[in-house]
Amino acid sequence: MPYFRTYDDTELHYRVLGPAGSSLPPLVCLAGGPGRDAAYLGDLGGLPEHRQLVIPDSRGTGASPAAPDPARYAFPHLAEDVEALRTHLGLARFALLAHDAGAAVAQAYAAAHPERLTHLVLVCPGSRLQGELPDDAREIFTSRMHEDWWPRAAVAVQQLAEASDLAEVRDLLLAAAPLAYARWDEPQRAHAATEGAQLGPVPRAGFWQGVDEPARRALLAGLRHVTCPVLVITGDRDAVSGMRAGDLVAASFPHARVRPLHLVGHYPWVDEPDLFRPLIEHFLTPP
Repeated sequence: MPYFRTYDDTELHYRVLGPAGSSLPPLVCLAGGPGRDAAYLGDLGGLPEHRQLVIPDSRGTGASPAAPDPARYAFPHLAEDVEALRTHLGLARFALLAHDAGAAVAQAYAAAHPERLTHLVLVCPGSRLQGELPDDAREIFTSRMHEDWWPRAAVAVQQLAEASDLAEVRDLLLAAAPLAYARWDEPQRAHAATEGAQLGPVPRAGFWQGVDEPARRALLAGLRHVTCPVLVITGDRDAVSGMRAGDLVAASFPHARVRPLHLVGHYPWVDEPDLFRPLIEHFLTPP
């Protein structure tokens, strides 16, 4: 398994999917959660067919070791791990894709190293960094109350707020999982079944720690200097992040556009891989 040495001399794991020697530049892909094993990204709907994907395991997830200092789980520090990966790969500039909470890491990286990015793709991001939490995810969830899974999911969502036992949390996450997908068919069920075992409670707890208001504002100011094109993807059935958060995130960049996808939830490559994959490829292809 390949590893890279990061800024504090820790060795972190990454995996490479796709053809060696491809003429297309690689795409670095960041998982969300926060603190979730990047295995849930799968092959992102078949993206490695033509280009390599480089997918790091962030600290304390997958095959990467736990951080000796919990502060290293904070997303700005995880962004510096991405810079160490870039150096290790020998890339002067590269394209970066991030899903869910990984979008916060990607934004921190973009603000600190804007000259290193050729393209930035943010898939179903939240807008906590932007200081606003729109409520349309709840509206999307409520709009689906006629579906068979909804009553059990609604109870699970309520109970998750008070659950502390890890086994109980995992059971509740599975009960609530349908709200993250456009449909609750076999591919969605199989993908959701992996979530409980993939979550790292400690990396998850440390992700948002230690970032005060001045640091947040400085990060947002840095995003105004990001000159690469930015694509923000949202799904109209995403009851996790909603769609308005994507608009807020895109507004933080000078060259961003939002692409909302119809009948797509929080995991577009699971719900509609044949829609998601060409969208990414087209965005990454030079005119």
